Amino acid sequence: MTIKDVAKLSGCSVTTVSRVLNDRPDVSEETRRKVMTVVEQYGFMPNDNAKHLKKQSVSSIAIIVKGTKNLLFADLVEEIQTLLLDAGQDAAVYYLDEDANEVVYALKLCRERKPRGFLFLGGDLEQFRENFSSITVPCVLLTNSAIELGFDNLSSVTTDDEQAAEQVVELLTRLGHRNIGVLGGNLSCSQISYRRLMGCMKACERLNIPFDSEQQCELCRYSMPDAYEAAKRLLLRRPDLTAVFALSDVMALGAIRAFYDMGKRVPEDISVVGYDGVVSGQYSLPRLTTIRQDTEQLAEQGVDSLLRAFIRGGHPVHKVIPFQLVPGESVAEIH
Repeated sequence: MTIKDVAKLSGCSVTTVSRVLNDRPDVSEETRRKVMTVVEQYGFMPNDNAKHLKKQSVSSIAIIVKGTKNLLFADLVEEIQTLLLDAGQDAAVYYLDEDANEVVYALKLCRERKPRGFLFLGGDLEQFRENFSSITVPCVLLTNSAIELGFDNLSSVTTDDEQAAEQVVELLTRLGHRNIGVLGGNLSCSQISYRRLMGCMKACERLNIPFDSEQQCELCRYSMPDAYEAAKRLLLRRPDLTAVFALSDVMALGAIRAFYDMGKRVPEDISVVGYDGVVSGQYSLPRLTTIRQDTEQLAEQGVDSLLRAFIRGGHPVHKVIPFQLVPGESVAEIH
């Protein structure tokens, strides 16, 4: 029996079960009772080796989250903390503005906190090129690929953003859309959103779909309020758009509200596709069509890469996790 089995049987999250097993105070007595009932009934034994590792741990692992409004990162942080707790590792989470320099901040933590390693959620590769060489502890970058950087202590786990974006455009063109807008992101070539835009542009060129990035792309931050305003600007500039690809689900949800307030129905008047596959998108009205990133695999592979680096050192690993195009109700065919 594993901690995931205990979570399923008790009706609690894996994170909550970990808190109970580690005797954390931030758990209600009712929840603690439910978890311990399952533990006692099935004779579950926590991993003693993990507890021993925790006692031996000198300092925490630092999780640096780039952006405070990204719902995908919220899911990833929960998964990562659970996995680290189960492995007997302490973790401290640091949230930065999406325009902050995450590597400079990590260097500051190295001086002040001396963490054993870092997990970066999101990141600008240019910041790593300029500043990362002074960091010597094992590190993993999640949701962006570090393979081109060539640092011995920096692994990465990501999704093929370019291919995923191409699939979005292919879906929309199959449904008859030829006027497609793109919402969001920072288009620096070292950013994740740049690769998603490149995927859109490549697919449009291959499928002979007109696309003028200056007219059909509107930049914004990864937040619903910013996406709401950006979506309005985009549609006012290009009222002929029949579909919009938002570079995150958070942006897609903001855009849907903006279009509704402009008197447009989704998907009857304009289709919307998101990216990430966060839970809230599956409960929105309409249910969001999106690219789902596998947060469980991203977290597991990222944590595994970091823990292996602690033990073995050696060469970094760079992994690409499969994505899934999840159909919803926010896209319709052009008649």
